[in-house]
Amino acid sequence: MEYVGAIDLGTTGVRFVVFDRHGNPVGAAYHELTLRFPRPGWVEQDPLELLDRTIAVMREGLSQAGITASELVGIGITNQRETAIAWDANTGTPVHPAIVWQDRRTAARCAEIGGEEWITVRTGLPLDPYFSATKLEWLFAHRPELRARAEAGEVLVGTPDSWLIWNLTGVHATDTTNASRTLLFDIRELAWSEDLCRFFSIPSACLPQVRPSVSTFGRLKPGIIGPEVPIAGVLGDQQAALFGQRGFDQGMGKVTWGTGAFLLTNTGETPVRSTHGLITTIAYTTPDAVAYALEGSAFVAGAAVQWLRDGLGLIATAAETESLARSVDSTGGVYLVPAFAGLGAPHWDPHARGTIVGLTRGTTRAHLVRAALEGIAYETCDLVRAMERDIGSQLAELRVDGGAARNNFLCQFQSDVLGIPVVRPAYLETTARGAAFAAGLARGYWERFESLQGLTGEEERFSPRMDNATRGQLLAGWARAVDRAKGWAK
Repeated sequence: MEYVGAIDLGTTGVRFVVFDRHGNPVGAAYHELTLRFPRPGWVEQDPLELLDRTIAVMREGLSQAGITASELVGIGITNQRETAIAWDANTGTPVHPAIVWQDRRTAARCAEIGGEEWITVRTGLPLDPYFSATKLEWLFAHRPELRARAEAGEVLVGTPDSWLIWNLTGVHATDTTNASRTLLFDIRELAWSEDLCRFFSIPSACLPQVRPSVSTFGRLKPGIIGPEVPIAGVLGDQQAALFGQRGFDQGMGKVTWGTGAFLLTNTGETPVRSTHGLITTIAYTTPDAVAYALEGSAFVAGAAVQWLRDGLGLIATAAETESLARSVDSTGGVYLVPAFAGLGAPHWDPHARGTIVGLTRGTTRAHLVRAALEGIAYETCDLVRAMERDIGSQLAELRVDGGAARNNFLCQFQSDVLGIPVVRPAYLETTARGAAFAAGLARGYWERFESLQGLTGEEERFSPRMDNATRGQLLAGWARAVDRAKGWAK
């Protein structure tokens, strides 16, 4: 039999999943990844750990599936976006730790540059430390010897997909969805912008070749998993989740609750300019077509639960949060704004910080846990309302995926505060499935997009139970809490 594989390189972990022709997972493996916080606001990772653990899960995933690499028609890659990696073109050695998308070290630089409207027009993105350009600018400013080497092509840069593709195949390439997150890419011309490269002092010679998302990028080097399997399909993680939810038609959208919360809606063949703090980005490209999207990104969602576990020790596992949240009727007036890395859409405040308000002597561990889960739903609600204002219509339902979507309390509360049904697929790792779909299409495993529409599986619906008065009161309290978080680190 033939199968398709998917590498899903996230922020806190990497997995490899093997899918059959029905889109069902037949084997998988997962390893956690290490995040480092050398200074307040800084977030880094070791590129070699990203690579080594990716190769490890590929081998383990094949073993779990009970197949050999010769049975794979192709492998797709999906990855955390915006994270900036630079490496020696001759040795493959990283020249600096990966600067992760959550990193805020360039907040002052972004404020200094100010409102450069032409950048947003060209890229669809606001000027924010979230994106790759100022991370690379910072690296070259603090390591000036690297810029000269980059100009000569001796130092290469890219997002995590490029790092993997280069190490796995020897090809220096990326796809349009990842390129569109750098602040260096013209989303209408589908090419690197020389003007933006000059503005941020990034040598264009060090940037990867940009290819369609649904295309072949290279073949695995011999010995990694055996045969030279094609890498054939690359998408940024949120675009991959939309692809995995089969969001191929205009108006289709989803929210992924992973490390952050990411709302993505397909807007068709023409980019839509947001007037409500969202991002214009690329949903996916084929050799013949491009689909654009509007995206709202909240930097911290599931990571807030990790903080409860690892930072505060309030829980031992994420699974505990559901029963704890249900053990109390409400948060007792407590709001947790998870602005640990600033506020993303629709607020865009890099100086905001995580905030807990409404504490009393009666506040318990359960109240704090419930407030953290409710905070994820509230920030998602902010994204949905901004999206609805931009597209001029209300969503009939919200499709969810990602690890936090396993939490029934969160799904129900999300439906309550939005006032619309929340739909959860049976298989939540839609990011990996989206990468597999892209690889399978590129390799002819599935002949056309329509072939994927029947691969739905079971879904669960959560319908709203909250009255309008309660909803309005809770959302008003959330808005006040967000105002308290804004500008805290100025």
